[in-house]
Amino acid sequence: MTAPRVVLFDLDDTLFAHRAAVAAGIRRYAGVLGEPYGRLEADELVSLWHDLEEEHYHSYLAGRLDFEGQRQARARDFAARHGVTLSDDEASAWFADYFEHYVAAWSLHDDAVPCLDELARRIPGVRFGLITNGDLAFQSRKVEAVGLDARMERLIASGEVGIAKPDAGIFAAACDAFGVEPADAAYVGDRLRTDAIGAARAGLRGVWLDRTGAVPSAEDAAEAADAGVTTISGLAELPAVLAP
Repeated sequence: MTAPRVVLFDLDDTLFAHRAAVAAGIRRYAGVLGEPYGRLEADELVSLWHDLEEEHYHSYLAGRLDFEGQRQARARDFAARHGVTLSDDEASAWFADYFEHYVAAWSLHDDAVPCLDELARRIPGVRFGLITNGDLAFQSRKVEAVGLDARMERLIASGEVGIAKPDAGIFAAACDAFGVEPADAAYVGDRLRTDAIGAARAGLRGVWLDRTGAVPSAEDAAEAADAGVTTISGLAELPAVLAP
């Protein structure tokens, strides 16, 4: 198989260690807040906050909440679980305070930069980009903070183009931005259906980064196989997959 001319990546939990930063941020913030937020064990706090992020961020992607609204909803529901009622303004302030702890924990996965370096060595002239479901300004801030802006030629964000993964349109928009056909691009992401299957159905080479050993549903596994999705457990495996 010919090596791709363009390798596109998801951002959060693919290159950028989002879940680790979220976990560190909410643990630190709960410690600052004290009672009643200290009543749950650290793992329970992280699990609750993650579940609320999944629920309300997907409401934002679906257009049911705006970007600030999903932040307010996450803060309000987290506080309510601890018996605290927040107004919209209070929820915004609460989230802003949490956010500073989250930002302090921003980092790349350890295998991100070595993977980019090895791909560049194996595929001379390869170009890199990002496709992310999120707000362009917010995601750009993360990319710049961890130094990815020096490596990524383009950042395609659903909040800017008005189409979210796994819709084929956002993958097509990225390929158009690079001036390549989908067959000349690969896409790597940590969500099987949203990232890898979505990309493969759009004509790119879809790669699922399964860092945790997740077991997909029978339906997802069958669709991934039908679409030709490749599975890797870490980014160190990617160069050999794309340029054997």
